[in-house]
Amino acid sequence: MKVLVSKIRTVFIVVVLLTLSFLDVNGQQPKADKKDRQAGQEMLKAIKSDIKKHYYDPNLRGIDIETKFQEASEKVEQAASLGQIMGIIAQALIAFDDSHTRFLPPSRTSRTEYGWTIQAIGDKCFVTAVKPKSDAETKGLKVGDEVLAIDNFGASRENLWKLRYYYYSLRPQPGMSLLVRRPNGKEEEIRILAKVATGRKVVDLTNPNEIFDMIRKQESEDSLNRHRYINIGDSVFIWKMPQFDMTEVQVDEMMSKVKKYPSLILDLRGNGGGLVKMLNRLAGHFFDRDVKIADFKGRKELNPQIAKTRGDKFYKGKVVVLIDSDSGSAAEIFARLMQLEKRGTVLGDRSAGAVMMSRYHQRQLGVDVVSFFGTSITEADVIMTDGKSLEKTGVAPDETILPTAQELAGQKDKIMVRAAEILGLKMEAAEAGKMFPVEWGEIVYIRTKIRMKLK
Repeated sequence: MKVLVSKIRTVFIVVVLLTLSFLDVNGQQPKADKKDRQAGQEMLKAIKSDIKKHYYDPNLRGIDIETKFQEASEKVEQAASLGQIMGIIAQALIAFDDSHTRFLPPSRTSRTEYGWTIQAIGDKCFVTAVKPKSDAETKGLKVGDEVLAIDNFGASRENLWKLRYYYYSLRPQPGMSLLVRRPNGKEEEIRILAKVATGRKVVDLTNPNEIFDMIRKQESEDSLNRHRYINIGDSVFIWKMPQFDMTEVQVDEMMSKVKKYPSLILDLRGNGGGLVKMLNRLAGHFFDRDVKIADFKGRKELNPQIAKTRGDKFYKGKVVVLIDSDSGSAAEIFARLMQLEKRGTVLGDRSAGAVMMSRYHQRQLGVDVVSFFGTSITEADVIMTDGKSLEKTGVAPDETILPTAQELAGQKDKIMVRAAEILGLKMEAAEAGKMFPVEWGEIVYIRTKIRMKLK
């Protein structure tokens, strides 16, 4: 299945699943041995083959892939730890400077949780959530703190994705040092410890109990990314969409709710993208005709991306779309489509500029006991109907609205306030900030009714 992705999650149902850990129980990088280096070499060989075969640009963006991977191979032989080997492999793909071409290393036996989230707002990076009872909270990290550096790596909009990739995918750490600037301008250095939960190295999926345990854990993680919605009286429906992960039937069911209201606020902030099918189905609900979304530029000729209208069932109401620096891929395409077709107003921050069509390629090491790894490889650039690609540029909102450090600290959402104002409603920023609170634990689907004053 082709997807527009910047977040990739997969569940493998196989006879035996072996996960690799890059950290031991003491948080140290285990030393690389002969088997680790051999595994690294096999990964490089497989990844090079997939890139040469599937990458959308047959010229590989001018990269001499033989030289690049030979250099990586030599570095693997000199690597001191398994973490370094994973980093060397990842760097070979980062050289393509492509938002959707990434190395996805083998899973780990341990799961690392840092207890706080970071986001680029404008050109700066801020703490946007802190988990209650985490070490981050204990050490005094606050929402609204500007993050200047993480372990001496400067934090900026341009390199934030690399920091996330490093700390969450490649080499999770037992802790980190943060240099932050408080909303009052004072700078502080904070050392935060991560929570590391260690699991089993081998999961036998012939055992029903282990299968169900794996599924429960996956469902628990999925629940943190659920779709939420609120209706404001009989006038506005607000849909908080975390990702494009719905089936066509689910899209139709949600839009049947939306169509009961004359106005919609579609909140795509933090939405990293997802399925092309959902994007096409959703877009079709907003037009009385079939609409071309984009063309695909790949190795071979590809059919254009078309949103097929729902006919006389299309949504005729007003639409405001909210985006931020974490809105990527399908979220960006939808927002730009609404702009180009003059179908809605887009508010917020410039989007991620991570818009390519890619496919996940699964690989494995071993036979009876296997370790899974893979690559996300771009198979096409996405060209909007204005003839431009959104890759690296993103979507510029019709109105750029950036929360300040003080507003973040006070949990005030002035972007939602402005959206409501456009639709004829008066809303307080503090009240708007409470609509969709950050959820850290298992939750259930809820529906909330809020009364607002008509303007």
